[in-house]
Amino acid sequence: MEWETVIGLEIHVQLATKTKIFSGSSIAFGAEPNTQASALDLAMPGTLPVANEQAFRFATMFGLAVDAEIGKRSVFERKNYFYPDLPKGYQTTQLEEPIVNGGHVDIQLENGTEKRIRLHHAHLEEDAGKSLHEDYHGMSGIDLNRAGTPLIEVVTEPDMRSAEEAVAFARKLHSLVTSLGICDGEMSQGSMRFDVNISVRLKGEEKFGTRTETKNLNSFRFMERCILQEVERQIEVLEDGGKITQETRLYDGDTHTARAMRSKEEANDYRYFPCPDLLPVILDDDYIEEIRKQLPELPDARKQRFEENYGLSSYDANILSADAATAEYFEQTAKICDDAKLVANWIMGEVSARLNSEEKSISQSTVNAEQLAGLIVRIKDQTISNKIAKTVFEAMWNGEGSADEIIEAKGLKQVSDTGAIEKIVDEVIANNPSQVENYRNAAEDKQPRMLGFFVGQAMKLSKGQANPQELNRILKEKLSS
Repeated sequence: MEWETVIGLEIHVQLATKTKIFSGSSIAFGAEPNTQASALDLAMPGTLPVANEQAFRFATMFGLAVDAEIGKRSVFERKNYFYPDLPKGYQTTQLEEPIVNGGHVDIQLENGTEKRIRLHHAHLEEDAGKSLHEDYHGMSGIDLNRAGTPLIEVVTEPDMRSAEEAVAFARKLHSLVTSLGICDGEMSQGSMRFDVNISVRLKGEEKFGTRTETKNLNSFRFMERCILQEVERQIEVLEDGGKITQETRLYDGDTHTARAMRSKEEANDYRYFPCPDLLPVILDDDYIEEIRKQLPELPDARKQRFEENYGLSSYDANILSADAATAEYFEQTAKICDDAKLVANWIMGEVSARLNSEEKSISQSTVNAEQLAGLIVRIKDQTISNKIAKTVFEAMWNGEGSADEIIEAKGLKQVSDTGAIEKIVDEVIANNPSQVENYRNAAEDKQPRMLGFFVGQAMKLSKGQANPQELNRILKEKLSS
């Protein structure tokens, strides 16, 4: 049997306002639990919400960026359910008249294939609080600081057919909202959370299979693993003659395991009704056009500029332009050291590898743009080789100082003096007579590969500090004489 995967996403994007969507409480991350929850956030008697204009501005920016229709009449409903971290007993959200309708996001896969993912809508809503389980030994603590934080929930059509497509879309959406400046994109802090709806059907079938929803995935890697695992589970159940239960599931990224949480609810389970405390919000054409004129550079336009202005390949430009913070880091570094290609190689290589291993974003990089530029300048002026540069970078990452300070303290300057390199080469040749004879007797097309042995020996003697270009030149001359 050939199975087809069908995926739709619901993404909660925390808006980068200073205050909550219906109150003046701060949404700054990291505050002591329950210090940023006002009486209004808890819906205490006598309190009335006031809509935050900045949240509407950010949601409108998003709608314009995805070529959607902006809902000029925006209405809030109450979504009723009971959970310990929902102090009101309902969530103020939008159902019938959301602020963003339709739209699309174009993605590019690793093989170069392009695909358009349609959006159903995006609506404004308030976040709930947070349940804390780790420190309470069989009990849960409730932190209401996050209650009332403004979100847009972006709902896609079920247009994705693989984990790769879903992750490509999630990355592109992350790039878009951070480029707009409407979200900080810090997924580890809950600024973006993904709910993944997954079903499978036999290839050729038009009817969708029964779907499951896995909630609150906060990393691209977890999303990919979760999808692959759930698709495999569903196919296994169906091929064994079973049926898929429509349910909400949880995925544990630490143990790579998933479990059913509850049967899937329908909209009518929540008993939505219009919020009596909030009037419809009307956006006029002038307001929308003013926001349209102020939109910043978007990822696709930035990618094109990187190709044209910096001479980057489409692949390099796509990676470096995707994230607003990475793009800024790249441009700052390139401006200082004036070598865009070398900067691109280092960001996509050593910098990315370190960030990935420590699960950090570029904004948390231990080596800032100015420091990386200082290292690249020393590679360009041949003070150090590329190999030594990696040693210097590691020390910089560990906070041991700037490139110049580390090079000086560790005595890592590259040896470019011809006389000094000749002495090293002479010693290598004298110590390896049989290899020298083999090299001289070998066919010309085999000599370049055999030269590597002598380069390695010379680098050992120079402790990796011999200038590679000068070393290769002198070796070739002396081995051929």
